[in-house]
Amino acid sequence: MKILHFSDLHLGVEAYGALDPETGLHTRLLDFLKVLDQVINHALENRVDLVLFCGDAYKSREPSQTQQREFARRLQRLAAADIPVFLLAGNHDLPNAAGRASAVEIFQTLSVKNISVASKPDIHLIQTASGPLQVAALPWARRSLLLSKEENKSLTFQQTNERLQEIMTRTIRNFADSIDPQLPSVLAAHLSISTAVYGSEKTTMVGQDPVLLPSSIFQPAFDYIALGHLHRHQVLSDRPCAAYSGSLERIDFSEEKEEKGFCVVEIENSAQPEQRKTHLTFHPVQARRFLTISVEIREQDLDPTATVLQAIARRAGEIKEAVVRLQLSLPAQAEGKIRDSELRKALGEAHYILPFAFQISGKEPRIRLREWQGAEGLTPEEALKAYLKLKQYSPERAQVLLQYGERLLREYQSKQE
Repeated sequence: MKILHFSDLHLGVEAYGALDPETGLHTRLLDFLKVLDQVINHALENRVDLVLFCGDAYKSREPSQTQQREFARRLQRLAAADIPVFLLAGNHDLPNAAGRASAVEIFQTLSVKNISVASKPDIHLIQTASGPLQVAALPWARRSLLLSKEENKSLTFQQTNERLQEIMTRTIRNFADSIDPQLPSVLAAHLSISTAVYGSEKTTMVGQDPVLLPSSIFQPAFDYIALGHLHRHQVLSDRPCAAYSGSLERIDFSEEKEEKGFCVVEIENSAQPEQRKTHLTFHPVQARRFLTISVEIREQDLDPTATVLQAIARRAGEIKEAVVRLQLSLPAQAEGKIRDSELRKALGEAHYILPFAFQISGKEPRIRLREWQGAEGLTPEEALKAYLKLKQYSPERAQVLLQYGERLLREYQSKQE
């Protein structure tokens, strides 16, 4: 049985791009759709038995109609080819209030053939071309549902997390006890595990996640544990096999050096669970390249611009169609000798050029905006990050301020919609 596992698509991320004149869509939306197409094409060409998506289809809980249309178009290709699709709800998919629909619920509401949706914990029996498969689904655990009960309203933040951890641990154990051992089984979960390595999603989390211990989730009753929520691909256990597929496209520069892609998992057919072996292969996708060029200019450099141009030339093969940031460290007397227009011309083949970042000896770091030609300017998130960097807040303090800032931005966007 062959399963394609991917996660954390985040359609709607629009940093580092502009509107595409041919399609009218944002170039970063097109980036995310291109890597999704690579996933869909692989599933069709290799006739997988199930496509398993482990949460966060969109950046926002209330995606635009265009984003929903493009996601549905691609799922329909799978459904029309009789390849089952299983959608697990992540934290970006679920509403922040009880009674409101999730971003992926429309597929369930319309009873779209070959597409299953899990917005609450449950065990699903999926009929595939290679036989039945059990999928134990553990979507994102919502604090709002827990706190809506009268007995939980007085819980502190830490107590709420602890209660959620207890509930999730108990749910996973109940799943392990309830599945049929003669059938292959997968646990699909959108959560954080204590031994995992975080990526860019760490900066987008408002508050601290409930975190499970490996012993709570790595139950031997499951043939594979498919994880979503963390953006870095990583295999956390070999037996049982457990992995985060990671996100498909780079979100920001914290993911510059990470390879993006999806997992293909093969479970050997056997009625005896001890004889079923699981094999995992990671398949990279062609995600948008992010590139940082850092240059240190010394006092003896007579032409600082020439020094920077030489550094750019050394990375020329990596610049084309990349998102590029240029970071310059220089003495104060060299600042006025930087000819921005020449640097931008040298970076002309880039997909997107960030404002130049300057670290001048004896001064606070800053970003030069005066000749920046980005069509849209800084996003609110970028502006906040730049401000916090300039103020040189401690990492801990900056993280808290970022979380509150992003919460306010989401509230504002929700009101605008």
